[in-house]
Amino acid sequence: QVQLVESGGGLVQAGGSLRLSCAASGRTFSSSAMGWFRQASGNEREFVATISWSGGLTYYSDSVKGRFTVSRDNLKNTVYLQMNGLRPEDTAVYYCAAKTGIPSVMEHSYNYWGQGTQVTVSS
Repeated sequence: QVQLVESGGGLVQAGGSLRLSCAASGRTFSSSAMGWFRQASGNEREFVATISWSGGLTYYSDSVKGRFTVSRDNLKNTVYLQMNGLRPEDTAVYYCAAKTGIPSVMEHSYNYWGQGTQVTVSS
């Protein structure tokens, strides 16, 4: 069992930065692949980034590649999403998720989800 709590969202101007955190509880965090997804109002939830249990493998959606960085600290049971160069189209509720096995872009492969944190980027 893994419980996830996101934080760090807020309102930022275009071009600004935010760092989201996802704190996990549960003994299996360090062996779980983690993902970040987002859902804008009126849209389906979409993949943003994923990271392997060791942190050695990461993968990003084309829309955030080069601007966002996913990382993790297994000693702190936390995964991060550093977001730079934010754009109005990045406005969404951001969710972290955990899964066993290898990282994945597929939403349905994740077993555990946080409640989400709102990110709003003004133009």
